[in-house]
Amino acid sequence: MLLPKYDVSLRLLNSDQSNPTPIALFNEDIVPRGHLHIELDDIGFVMGTTISERLRTFGGQLFQADEHFARLALSLESVGIASVELLSRVQAAAIEIIAHNRALSGTGSDLGLVVLITPGRAATNEPTVLVYSSALPFSEMHRWYSDGVSLQVASHRQVPETCWPSHLKCRSRMHYYLADREARSKQSDARALLLDQQGNVAEASTANLLIYNKNKALVSPRKENILPGISLSVLEKLAAQLGVDFQYADFSAAELMEADEVMLCSTSPSVWAVRECNGQACGAGADGEMVRTLQQGFSDLVGLDIVAQAAELAAR
Repeated sequence: MLLPKYDVSLRLLNSDQSNPTPIALFNEDIVPRGHLHIELDDIGFVMGTTISERLRTFGGQLFQADEHFARLALSLESVGIASVELLSRVQAAAIEIIAHNRALSGTGSDLGLVVLITPGRAATNEPTVLVYSSALPFSEMHRWYSDGVSLQVASHRQVPETCWPSHLKCRSRMHYYLADREARSKQSDARALLLDQQGNVAEASTANLLIYNKNKALVSPRKENILPGISLSVLEKLAAQLGVDFQYADFSAAELMEADEVMLCSTSPSVWAVRECNGQACGAGADGEMVRTLQQGFSDLVGLDIVAQAAELAAR
């Protein structure tokens, strides 16, 4: 899918770089981030029909921007929102927002970028567009890299493709909320692991999951049962460079428990280890050779040590 090029001459790019207030995009205007809002009759609020995309910077540069915006375009197409002019506007604003807001965030830091688009208010038939930056959770990421994380298998299942396409990235996340709530009721620091409708492993709440068995393969659940993550596609390419087989296949929670390594991946932390599931140790945890190799591969790709950056910024 061909995307429109960034048009830095757009009318909205007129923010004052000396302004110490974080900026954001609201519909067609650059505004102070505190001015973002959504009307009570916005369909995104009333029905939860909000398309979302989340990016992050490494060294101040948006990572895999073309891939993220291509996924955004596909999501918009799926819900019938015209995307060509809108994407050009969002992409141009993203450059302006990151350049301005990162200057306010401190030396060596990086930012997340959030894009939210709804069908808008029923009376206007015009999409509502919000683009803003957010601080990355470096303290949490440091703990995830150092210690790994805990999962609890939830009784709430992954939304099947018969409800909406797996590639549709949206904020209709009641199943994540309920699953995480259930996980935390069992273990306060755990996050949910969701199964698909057939009882196979699907994904963690807001993160893709992989297992690894030495001398065999990295395995992800099948694409039709998960959101095809941008970080997951990066790991697939890194595996190819390492000569490690990468597969998409069904596997059970029991097979997960027998894997040599279990790991999660998503935009902000890139890739990190799972140390236990349902209160039982699984895999090698944060000391796993493959997860460390993939973290190094990510670091080489983005031009900075992602683990060291999180440690440094967590200590500030």
